[in-house]
Amino acid sequence: MLLKTFPRGGSDIPQRKEATKNKAIAVCPAPKRAVISVNQHIGTPCEPVVDVGDSVKIGQKIGESAAYISAPIHASVSGEVVGIEDYTVLDGTKARCIVIENDGLEQLYAGESSDYTKMSPQQIVLVIKDAGIVGMGGAGFPTHVKLSPAKPVDTVIINGAECEPYLTCDHRLMVQQPAAIIDGLKAMMKALGAKRGIIGIENNKPDAVKIMKNMADISADISVVPLKVKYPQGAEKQLIKAVLEREVPSGCLPAEVGCIVSNVHTAVSVTEAINQGIGLYQRVLTVSGSLIHDPRNVLVRIGTPIKQVIDFCGGMIKPPPVVIAGGPMTGKPIVDLSAPVVKCLSGILVLREDEIDFERNDPCIRCARCVDSCPIGLQPNFLADLCEKGLIETAEDYHIMDCIECGLCSFICPAYRGLCNSIKKGKTALKMKKSVG
Repeated sequence: MLLKTFPRGGSDIPQRKEATKNKAIAVCPAPKRAVISVNQHIGTPCEPVVDVGDSVKIGQKIGESAAYISAPIHASVSGEVVGIEDYTVLDGTKARCIVIENDGLEQLYAGESSDYTKMSPQQIVLVIKDAGIVGMGGAGFPTHVKLSPAKPVDTVIINGAECEPYLTCDHRLMVQQPAAIIDGLKAMMKALGAKRGIIGIENNKPDAVKIMKNMADISADISVVPLKVKYPQGAEKQLIKAVLEREVPSGCLPAEVGCIVSNVHTAVSVTEAINQGIGLYQRVLTVSGSLIHDPRNVLVRIGTPIKQVIDFCGGMIKPPPVVIAGGPMTGKPIVDLSAPVVKCLSGILVLREDEIDFERNDPCIRCARCVDSCPIGLQPNFLADLCEKGLIETAEDYHIMDCIECGLCSFICPAYRGLCNSIKKGKTALKMKKSVG
């Protein structure tokens, strides 16, 4: 079979998924105290709609914002709100959080269940908004905004590539909950008026490809596209190019070329929101790495401390040099293990020294491997140099804002230069400069 992929750049990198790819999703116990951040998405943080002393139920809305680009947050345990205060989050900074003491009663909020086939597009979008659904693959962009594009959309793509090493939570969802994925896809198609749905899956998941194909064959408007294993196949623009042969222009969103891309887990969450009528309060993530006793795919309540999830997986074999939130290519170090799980956390990686290439920033040898591998066609070495010298306006002229921060340039560099981190800092500096005029 000729497998589809994007044509420019990319690389075949170690997958390291063996520890968890065949493990069914386990359920982590609810936390005794859920610490739920008001900012778990791209956009405006929520404001609490509960007070200390209030009783809440699982799935009940506890925070929202009037801003368009935002997403409500919901209680992940039933119990009493015992605090609204600053807590340390994954990156070590402080964020406002709503703290709920678990009463152990597991009382579910009485939401209204629906059937997407009997709902209008506007009703579907409203349910998704009220449920606080965001991109569950890591980006955290509010899904209801994505489903309200300025231009017509003819295709919805479900991203089942899961190209990051170690991570297998999307894989397991495709194997274990294929019907929920299909229903979520159909609901999003109806919300957009899209006539076609495509599920793109990297070919290192043959069981998922087979199961999803069997489900998709029931619907004439949905197809499964097996993809070549090549990083970063799961990046939005690269996936669109692979399955549709459409090129998203610089600075534009997928809707510009008539499509949107949604994560596997997001599709499942859409189905759950419509069928159950309660807000997003839990997610599946992968806990892996050589320093975890029992690597697993785990269903975790939002607000659960990272340490509790690690302990549920047998704990650490020994103290690690680093614990990563997300995948190893795009993830970030977890500074404090008491930090809570958030909606867009796809993985917790506890890695050995030999599983990590720390930045050394040796002199560039002008090998151009970063240029050859860049899936956008940029010059990462040149952009990183410009950023290090503070020449961010020049970097903008060389399309720094098109960088998708996949980390491949840093991974492939024989001089162990932190190219991606330098570019990220440059992009942040450029955004800050523009925001202040």
